[in-house]
Amino acid sequence: MVEEPNNSEEEQPAVSEPVYSYDSIRLKDIYTKLLQRNVEIEIMTPPDLDASRQYPLLILNDGQDSEAVKMKSTVERLVMEKAIPEIIIVGVMAADRMQEYGVAFRTDYFGRGKMSKFYADYITKELVPYLAYKYPITTLPAQRAMAGYSLGGLSAMDIVWNHPEVFGMTGVFSGSFWWRKRDAGSFFYSDYRDRLMHLQVRRGKFKPGMKFWFQTGTQDEAGDRNKNGVIDAIDDTLDIISELTRKGYRPFRDIQYLEIKDGKHNQETWAEAMPHFLKWAFPR
Repeated sequence: MVEEPNNSEEEQPAVSEPVYSYDSIRLKDIYTKLLQRNVEIEIMTPPDLDASRQYPLLILNDGQDSEAVKMKSTVERLVMEKAIPEIIIVGVMAADRMQEYGVAFRTDYFGRGKMSKFYADYITKELVPYLAYKYPITTLPAQRAMAGYSLGGLSAMDIVWNHPEVFGMTGVFSGSFWWRKRDAGSFFYSDYRDRLMHLQVRRGKFKPGMKFWFQTGTQDEAGDRNKNGVIDAIDDTLDIISELTRKGYRPFRDIQYLEIKDGKHNQETWAEAMPHFLKWAFPR
């Protein structure tokens, strides 16, 4: 009898590496009296969440954009590459952006932002305590960030600036720093006096340990109020950086700025910027 050769090694199926994938759940029926509505949030957590650890936290305004900016896949890739540690991400779905986003201390010239104070209270007094109760998030503000896009970026900056006991850093993608108390077409309008976030930083106090990350695209918009050849989105952001620098924050250490050539005011550009923000905010 002729013995057949043993090809068992060749016939063995290849063993694939386990897939690393964040878990994601959506909660849709969280009622808050502050906003008088149900809030929908998406919570993304690492697989095999370890209750004995304390995970850094990222809260995102405009959570409905998370898929478009490739949030989940970007975090998974960066963790696998050991570029960032495992973090917990919470996206808050927007309802009435023009009223719930803005700056908490007053409305803009058009009466927008009426609910922004209540939205800030929801984030800091209801959402973060809820997350701290349900998930092993860090207690350190220095490892907690809030970020957002456009008007959501302005809102994130405002909330972080006013709540250093909750958050230590913010990420602003194409921030709406034009938000102002007087119409730019008014005879009395002045960039120095009327832009509300700039005014708030100028009047505020230095808050030790706070960090700021900003992104703009060279095609964020076409507007140029002061006719200096630089679009307003870039001018307004650079002016915020100047205000923070005068307050005592240091560029490249406390402040990071990313300008994307040909970048636009859209999710594709923000997706391109996202890895830069995450590696800055949550370095290993």
